[in-house]
Order: sequence, then C-alpha cells, then structure tokens
Amino acid sequence: MADRKAHRRRLVSIAGRLIHRLLIRFGARLPGAVLAGLIRQTARQDWPLLAGNLLCSLVLALSEGLTFAVIYQAARLLSVAGSPVLFALPGPLAPLGLQFSAWPTGTQFGLLLGCAVGLQALMSLARYGNGVAGGWFAARCQRRVTPVIHGHLLGLSYACASRYRVGDLVNRTTLAPLAVQIQLEEGAQLLSNLLLVGIYLAVLLLLTPALSLVAIAMALAIALVQRQLRPRIRRASLQLAEVRRQMAAAITEDIQILRLLHSSAGIAAARERLERRAVQQEGRMRQLSLLVQVLEPVNDLLPVLAAAAIGLLSWHVFGQHRGLLVPNLVTFVLVLQRLNLRLSRIGLSLNRVAEFSGSMQQVEDLLDPADKQFRRRGGMNFSGLKQGIRLEAVALTYPEREHPALEGVDLEIPAGSTVALVGESGGGKSSLVDLLVGLISPSQGRILVDGMDLERIDLDSWQQKLGVVSQDVLLLNGSIRENIAFSMPEARDGAIRAAAAAADAAAFIEALPEGYGTLIGERGFRLSGGQRQRLSLARALLKNPELLILDEATSALDSPSEERILQAVERFAKGRTVLTVAHRLSSVQHADQILVLAGGRIVERGRHGELLGLGGCYAGLWEGQRRRSHRSGSLE
Repeated sequence: MADRKAHRRRLVSIAGRLIHRLLIRFGARLPGAVLAGLIRQTARQDWPLLAGNLLCSLVLALSEGLTFAVIYQAARLLSVAGSPVLFALPGPLAPLGLQFSAWPTGTQFGLLLGCAVGLQALMSLARYGNGVAGGWFAARCQRRVTPVIHGHLLGLSYACASRYRVGDLVNRTTLAPLAVQIQLEEGAQLLSNLLLVGIYLAVLLLLTPALSLVAIAMALAIALVQRQLRPRIRRASLQLAEVRRQMAAAITEDIQILRLLHSSAGIAAARERLERRAVQQEGRMRQLSLLVQVLEPVNDLLPVLAAAAIGLLSWHVFGQHRGLLVPNLVTFVLVLQRLNLRLSRIGLSLNRVAEFSGSMQQVEDLLDPADKQFRRRGGMNFSGLKQGIRLEAVALTYPEREHPALEGVDLEIPAGSTVALVGESGGGKSSLVDLLVGLISPSQGRILVDGMDLERIDLDSWQQKLGVVSQDVLLLNGSIRENIAFSMPEARDGAIRAAAAAADAAAFIEALPEGYGTLIGERGFRLSGGQRQRLSLARALLKNPELLILDEATSALDSPSEERILQAVERFAKGRTVLTVAHRLSSVQHADQILVLAGGRIVERGRHGELLGLGGCYAGLWEGQRRRSHRSGSLE
C-alpha cells in the first residue's frame, strides 16, 4: 500500500514538474502562491488525472514513432521488391519476423498499412485521453479557484475592499478561473507536443542526419519568430486586459446607478464614455491580432521551402541508391509535415498562454497579500452585552486623508440605554458607527465591550449580535422572505412574520399579491422608500440584536414613514441598547444621551433639555430645523 502511494506521488511529481518547467521555460504567467497551492492540492487528490495525462502523452509519442517506422517499411517494400521489410525482432518474436518476410508482397503491404492505421487509432485514442485528463484536471482546479477568489475578496477588510471598483473585482473574479484553465490545458498540450517533436527529430536523424539539418533549421526559424513575438504579445495582452477591466467596471457602475442615469438625462453621456473605451479596446485587440496571426503564415511557408530543399538534397544523397530515395523521401517529408504541425500547435499554445498572461497578472495582484488588510479572525466569543460599551481616546485617520475623521473620542453606552449621535455632515458620525460595527479599527485608543477590547472579540460573533439599519438600504433581487432572513437563512416563517410585524411591515407585505414570496427587484426598486426601510428594520430585528444601530435610517423618508419606523423602534427598544445617528433632531429628543459631533470630536453631550439650555451647537441645530419646518409647514 505504501509503495503504491509513493508511486502515485512520483507520477504526480513528474507530471507536475514537467508542466511547471514547460510553462516557465516558454514564458507563461504561473499562478500565485494561493492558486499554486490549490493546484498542488488538487494534484494530490486527483493524481489519476495527471498520471493519465502523462501516460497518454507517452503512448501518443510512441505510437507516432512506430507509425513512421511502419510507413518507411511499406514505402521500401514498394520501391525495392523482395527486400526484407522488418527490423530484426528480439527473442521469441524472431520467427514471426521471418514468417512475415516469406509472405507475398501484397499481403505484407496490406498488413503494414493495417498496422499503421491501428497505430494511428491508438494515437487518436491516446490524444483523446490526454485532452480529457487535462481538461478534467483544469475543470477541477477551476472549481476550486472560484470559491477561493470569492473567499479572498470577502476576507479582505471592508476598508481594503472598498478601494476597488465593483466592476473591477467582478472582472478579475470572472477571468481568473478561465486564465488558470488556459494555463493548465495549454501546459498539458505543450508536454504532449514536445514529446512528439522529440520523436519526429529522432526519426529524421535515423533516416539521415544531413537532411535533418533542414528540419532543425525550420524549427529554429519558428522558435526565433516565437521568441520575438511572445514579449510583444504579453505586453499587448496586459494592455488589453486593463482596457477590458475598465470597461467591465464602467458597465457595472452604470448598472448600479441606472436610476440616476434615467432620472438625470445621463444615458447619452454614459454611452459616450463606454464608446470611447470600446474604441480603445478595438485598438488593443487589433494590435494583439497583428502579433498573434503572424505565426500561422510563417508555419505554412517554411515547410514548403524545407520540402523543396529536402527534395533537391535527397536526389544528391540517394541518387546512387534509387531504391532508398522513395522511402526516405516519403517518410522524411511526412515526418517534416507532422513536425511542422506540432511546432504550430506549440506556437499556438504559447500565444494562448501569452494572451491570458494579463489576466493572470491581475489575479496575482489581487491575491498578493502584501498591500492588503484582511478581516480579523479569531478571538473571544461574544455572547451578549451585560454592562455596556466604552470608547477611550478613540482616533481614526483614513490612509488617503490628511486630517483625522475622529480624534480623542470618549463615549460610554450603558447596556439598555438609547444614545444618539447628531451633528453636521462630515462630523464623524458614520465613522464612529463603522468602528462599532467592526468595519474598521481605530488608529488610536480602544473600544471596550463589557471591559474587553473589541479587537480581542471574535468579529463574527460580535456582528451576529448587531442589528444595523442604514440610510442606504441594501436589498437582494429576491423575495421579501429572503431579504428579511438574509442574516438568518434558517429562520422559520413564524419568526420572519414576527420581525415584519415588529418593524410595522407586515401590513404592506400581506397586501402584496404573493405576500412574503413577492420578488422586489434589483435593490428593491418595486417598493417605496419607507417599505424598503421597514424591510431593512425587520431584517435587523429578526436577529434580536444586543445593539441596534440606526445610521440615519429615516433621513430620506417623509414624516409619516419616519413616524411609523420610529414607533416600531421605540416598541422594540424597551430594555435594549440602541445607538441612533440622526439628521432630524425631533427623532432623538427622548434619547437617554445625545452626543454632538463636530470636526471628529464630541463637542456637547447630555439630554435634549440640557443641551437646549446650554444654548450651544445643539440648540443652534434645533432652532435651524424648527425654522425650516415652520417655513415648509411640516415637522422635520
């Protein structure tokens, strides 16, 4: 058993090293560390595929070599009647060779042709097995690559992932598996084709070393053309991959802001922007096509020149032995033609690898952990909020900004209390929420949860106990049931309906034709703003959160919609911890504690009446909103 396992490892190692060295030698862009590890893991688990690929390549090469030996003997039989046509067979097969030589010429010729056909059938079967084994291995690797890239993207910290455009990430994730598949499939083809090239060169050298110089010269000429083309193809591929990435990002972005384009007459401008990128893509594709298409005409011309030279040389070499002229010339030209075909296939494989090198480079850049931050993993499990949350001298500075978003923030949120954050835009309210949710980490200071640093708490267990409702409602293009149960897909219908009722959403949901099974469209466009917010609130309440965070959840709603959501929150919030970020001060006047942020600092804190009595920033905000409400004739 141990011997068989060791033999398997040797086979996998041999095939892996051969393909790996071929790809490096011919300028392929190899997978990065993560992808290479996946490929090695797949090789260990699916070693029969690699072993079968290597075995089929060997059978393919040997069958082709034996075919030419048979063809040579058949041509010799026709040109030199009565001459022996078989090589001396070893040991017990020697009588068979003598018996074959005694048969009539026609019988010998027919059997030789049948043997050639059989060898070619075996070669075709081996080629099929080679392609299937290589394709299956590539498919298995591709199946593993896609989830890994997806997991890698989700594993990036929110701040890190936000540096990329959505279309850019989609483009890289989509092209990565295909690029890996091309690398592996073409690597396997290179292996089999190079084995065949070795067989062809051996046959040519056996026929006559002098004429083989012509074939070697032809191979060197093709290799020289390839050497000049590959760097240019790779550069053109990188440029084309970049243009395609930009186009994918632009298309995705236009789809994301489709409502804005339709409502602001922006469709014509979007079309013009994409048209300019399409022109760039066309130019890059034309440049790449000029380079890729060079090899095939060269491959067509060189064999004709080589055949003419061989014909003249053969006349001089075999002129005194006319009986050897025909079999040598026929076999030589046939081998040369097959050699040219294999060289062409090698060139096409190298071109294909070079074409996708740009995509591979983009994938490597994405998977390279050197300049990236990842989502925190591990830590103490969070089971529930017992005492409260405290921020001590918390500061936050974003990498791309000079001034801090938060500075010296000290804040206490007792368990079971309601705390409100108010202030002008840019004061740091959303940054503070992001810190509490765990999307980003403070640059200085610490956040304590029941006395434990949030950085030491398992992030998943912490976020599972949070309910977050923001102004920008994120909904799936699915049913209402799927959207409410997004964070808890195992939730029962009763719990989903109870959460909808708590969020004051049950009435409008049940009035829909399909109720909780109603499809709401992309980003919930079939629902009103208030309905979308109530769905988002129901999703948060379904988790029965320890901390409910409302990040300007009602700022874009009309007064009746806001009132319904605030009433739903008030019913749920009894005895629970709530942090609300509000634009309309009327919605937070009953909070246990109101904090006013300005310039990244807490400038005032207290209850509604206390802050009005101070006559400071909060009082000014309240008076300004009161005047605007009076002018508009409605409460803001």
